[in-house]
Amino acid sequence: MSEEKRLVELFTEKAGLTSAIVSRVKTLDEALAYTVDVCEKKDACQILMSGCESELSEPAGKLCDEKPGKVVVAPELEAGAFAKLKALCEAKGIHCLAEGMRRHLGGVDIGFTIAQGGFAETGSLLIDSDSEELRLATMLCEVHVCVLPISTLREKSFDVEDQLRQLSSDGPSYVAFVTGASRTADIERVLAIGVHGPLEMHILLLED
Repeated sequence: MSEEKRLVELFTEKAGLTSAIVSRVKTLDEALAYTVDVCEKKDACQILMSGCESELSEPAGKLCDEKPGKVVVAPELEAGAFAKLKALCEAKGIHCLAEGMRRHLGGVDIGFTIAQGGFAETGSLLIDSDSEELRLATMLCEVHVCVLPISTLREKSFDVEDQLRQLSSDGPSYVAFVTGASRTADIERVLAIGVHGPLEMHILLLED
């Protein structure tokens, strides 16, 4: 078995233990189509308006009844790839944004990102999150779809030490290790998914 195949199999196994959905794609275009397909099939994320239980004016009441359309966000995506994603989304009636996440804090269906690396021992992703838009995209979406180029996959977290040093060479930086969907057991030791982040994690292994 080749080293690449071994790492892919180990990563897929470990990521699966965190309930992440791992698939392989041959091109970035295939990853974009996958993302739009996931968004099309899911229920639209609904903004929960505060105060809707009170007596409201007619305009305010209408706000409580509004059901926003589906939204895909893809900050920091290369312009050409974003244009393709936006065209795919618009063909399905889905909004596609590269910025302005703060205006959609309660209504983001899919956050699309590309990881800078991954390590197989825990099925984790390494994401350079210096951009606030990207941090919001990965934290506030219901579903996080992340592309991981197979060439950046390593076995252990220690194997990305040099990469971390490079990412922080210009001073303090935000670098995230992401392992599966958000989960916590803080409340009465009952496991809850999606409290602090996405409900689902999709990892697309890109054959680069």
